[in-house]
Amino acid sequence: MTDEERMTEEPMSEKGTVDGEGDALTLEARLGRLEEILARMESEEIALEEALSLFEEGVGHVREAERILSETELKVEELLADGSTRPVEADEGE
Repeated sequence: MTDEERMTEEPMSEKGTVDGEGDALTLEARLGRLEEILARMESEEIALEEALSLFEEGVGHVREAERILSETELKVEELLADGSTRPVEADEGE
């Protein structure tokens, strides 16, 4: 698949999936796709319709990435809620 074909794939659904099986993309995959979208949108040879479609897809990736990060933050807070953690001291030799 060429970069151009990848750039013009169907936009993601509201659930943040690109395949028909409903598998969600990882945060890393979303960030990678955002980089691809940005590179394509910075191109001087892009039609307005394609730019708008890519922008819309990018917004979906950003929103879903924010959701993933928020959920992860909550999980970390829950794990640390019992107060049984201790600070980690860095080695002075580093």
